Amino acid sequence: VDFNKQKLSHFVLYWHDIVSGPSPTSVPVVKAASPTSKTAFGMIDMIDNPLTAGPDVRSKLVGRAQGFYASACQTDLGLLMTMNFAIMEGKYNGSTFTVVGRNLVFSKVREMAVVGGSGLFRFATGYVQAKTHSLNSTGDAVVQYDCYVMHY
Repeated sequence: VDFNKQKLSHFVLYWHDIVSGPSPTSVPVVKAASPTSKTAFGMIDMIDNPLTAGPDVRSKLVGRAQGFYASACQTDLGLLMTMNFAIMEGKYNGSTFTVVGRNLVFSKVREMAVVGGSGLFRFATGYVQAKTHSLNSTGDAVVQYDCYVMHY
């Protein structure tokens, strides 16, 4: 690794959180602490969500977001997000970067940290900005992630 040659990569990815239908990509592993909690406080969902080049789930698959999110706020819908963005296309095929942070779901833009990576993203740092693209009546969501990843 040449520590004098740091690069900034910018990606726009669409994260598909599919909770409905026969093949959900987000599944509950822990239920909310209280069935009456308006924020589902204590809930944990494991994810293996498609990352695509466009907002349609049928657009080009470029990777997977694998990890979990948990409801970590009792007053707002605030999630703790912990996920690896595993890239499966192009130059970065086989490389990952890790996103961790607070996601206040109903905020227009949410910012989370890039805290590491593997492959071409070794020593990764940076941030992502999440913006909800769509949310349907079954709870399926499409979120646009603008990713700014510093790596060597």
